[in-house]
Amino acid sequence: MNETAKTVSHEKVLRLVLSAVMIGLATVLSMLTIVKMPLGGSITPLSMLPICMISIMYGTGWGLGTAFVYSLVQLGLDLGAALGWGLSGKALAVCFLVDYILAFTALGLAGAFRKKGLAGACAGIAFALAVRFVCHVISGGTVFSIWCEWSNAWVYSICYNGAFMLPELLLTMAAAVLLMRSPAVSKMIK
Repeated sequence: MNETAKTVSHEKVLRLVLSAVMIGLATVLSMLTIVKMPLGGSITPLSMLPICMISIMYGTGWGLGTAFVYSLVQLGLDLGAALGWGLSGKALAVCFLVDYILAFTALGLAGAFRKKGLAGACAGIAFALAVRFVCHVISGGTVFSIWCEWSNAWVYSICYNGAFMLPELLLTMAAAVLLMRSPAVSKMIK
């Protein structure tokens, strides 16, 4: 094996290991809730940041793959609770797809503007979390409208999901700015 092939192989292994570590870190952080919402969702200490950072470092293709694996982990962790919500099979399938697979995979979009430096990373994080928010709103407005105490399930879904997604966005964005200003992290991203 020539030196170039060894370097490429080393880079792939490093990328894979770092992604696995970030999925693990994100999972642990997701279990540490600051505020837990009664019908799902929570404010966590930066649980989305590790997945967003992978996407910023390696691009959206790799980021989406990593985020997809993370979505499966989140679904697995919440499966017992979700099965106890009393949803029909169809509603449960939509919930799994939209609230878990699509919503958490959307975090991989954080690297969409990564070539624009810190501003691009912030825009990418905002974009990824906005897409995740839209997924939760769609799920809330359709699947969970059966529990809506308001006359408009869509307004309720926007308010409910905004109550935890807006603080998550602000915390993630602030931490990303601090982290990316670090010379070591800045070097890794370039």
